[in-house]
Amino acid sequence: MLLWTRRSKLLAWAVFAVLFTVIVLAPLVMIVLASVAGSWTGALPGALTGAHFAEALSGENLASLSVSVQTGLIASAGSVLLGTWGALAVPEVSRVPPWLRRIVDTVFHLPIAVPSVVLGLGLLVAFSGPPLILNGTRWIVLLGHLMIVLPFSYSTVSAAVSRADPLLAQAAASLGAPPAMVLLRVRLPVLLPAMSASAGLALAMSMGELGATMMLYPPDWRTLPAGIFALTARGQVFLASASTVLLLVVTLAGLVAVGLLRGRTAER
Repeated sequence: MLLWTRRSKLLAWAVFAVLFTVIVLAPLVMIVLASVAGSWTGALPGALTGAHFAEALSGENLASLSVSVQTGLIASAGSVLLGTWGALAVPEVSRVPPWLRRIVDTVFHLPIAVPSVVLGLGLLVAFSGPPLILNGTRWIVLLGHLMIVLPFSYSTVSAAVSRADPLLAQAAASLGAPPAMVLLRVRLPVLLPAMSASAGLALAMSMGELGATMMLYPPDWRTLPAGIFALTARGQVFLASASTVLLLVVTLAGLVAVGLLRGRTAER
């Protein structure tokens, strides 16, 4: 709905500000305050301290943060590679009937249709026996994260493929460029902004993923969201809040890095 009057626009902005404050800003502020609280008996925390951050950056909590970063990077890189391959390969199969293409497209999007806990349980059942046993290893966690973020990478790159001008690749091929050169020098550079955007989305989703991870992670490969859940269950809310702030900062830093890369690829 279009808002034409100044009063209606101000009212819309006021409603947005209230909703944003209550839903987004207030919880974040409370988490930040809890992360530096030595005690909290009144409306505001007392005895502010940085001890929770020191503890969050040591021992098992630091190891969990490292696991989350590694898992996010591997899952996002894998999803971009597989998603780009799928987005480029499906349209190229000209002899495949449209109904089969729709099935392939549905398969790529299937992990979105089920809760992450269901996906985790499915992986747990599928890979707990021969011929491939992944249960109890880090690989099943990486596979779970990859399956969760892959549909989003595939969708992002597929949209870019559908908007790309096919005449660019056809012109390069008509000038004698082999298919590999057309792919590397023409098609992929056009898709780099979409690929970097999908990488940022996949990284953010993987860093915050909890449902499937709780079903799959072994003791030596616990992500930080799983560690935060365990801290909260034990009543260590202040330490859990400090770990959450660190998770937010690291995720934001990763998104900023991907955004800078995306800006450079767009300039190219």
